[in-house]
Amino acid sequence: MALAYPPFKSCPCGSGRSYAHCCGPLHAGAAAPTPEALMRSRYAAYALGDSGYVQRTWHPDTRPATLDLRDGTRYVGLRVHEAQGAEVTFTAQLRLPDGERYALRERSRFEQLDGRWVYVDGETPEA
Repeated sequence: MALAYPPFKSCPCGSGRSYAHCCGPLHAGAAAPTPEALMRSRYAAYALGDSGYVQRTWHPDTRPATLDLRDGTRYVGLRVHEAQGAEVTFTAQLRLPDGERYALRERSRFEQLDGRWVYVDGETPEA
């Protein structure tokens, strides 16, 4: 279950906009206009513990059967390096349950399914 998040607070995706004017509408059901918007909204959903949204926006051919976001990982920052076509390269800063900091760098691939962007898969790009 997702945590309640004040709509006037800065969005967890790091866009600088309020949650209500950024990822909030997407979490409530609006379609993401671009792959970058979807990637940011998925990051925000991870940060807020909204596994339902992450699952709904994952391509059914690559989506895991279950997803538990209650392992204690904290999502503490997002940097988008490049968004081109249906690919977005980013680094997510995480704090693992044991307190260790971890930087996840990924080039994510997206495609449209029934008129909506969905996450397909990702790979670790060359630095």
